[in-house]
Amino acid sequence: MLAILHGGFYNRFNWKDELPKLSLLNRQIFYVHVFFIALALLMQGVGCIFFAAALCEKSTLAAAVSAGMCVYWLIRLIFQFVVYDKKLWQGKRFETCMHIVFTLVWLYYVVVFGWLFALQRS
Repeated sequence: MLAILHGGFYNRFNWKDELPKLSLLNRQIFYVHVFFIALALLMQGVGCIFFAAALCEKSTLAAAVSAGMCVYWLIRLIFQFVVYDKKLWQGKRFETCMHIVFTLVWLYYVVVFGWLFALQRS
């Protein structure tokens, strides 16, 4: 779902007008990074959906994947408060709602993958 949401970013964030202001190199790096972030999110989601049983079986690989996913989402949760300025959402109904929703999503992922890692280690 998160990967699919990236498809709407171009219009939502007015990238048609914003990105031409960047140098050609920075603009192309931006496009490549957004694509690979969406691809990584898609692959994570597909892995969790189609290989959930394998992630729940005790194995070194399942422990490594669950630990990696927990750390990944924990860092994303931290960035929600450390990187994004609250001026971007505070006092704006839709943006505040999205800030809360995505904070809860990132927290959910941290708890799920942390719990999965703990089960792997027990």
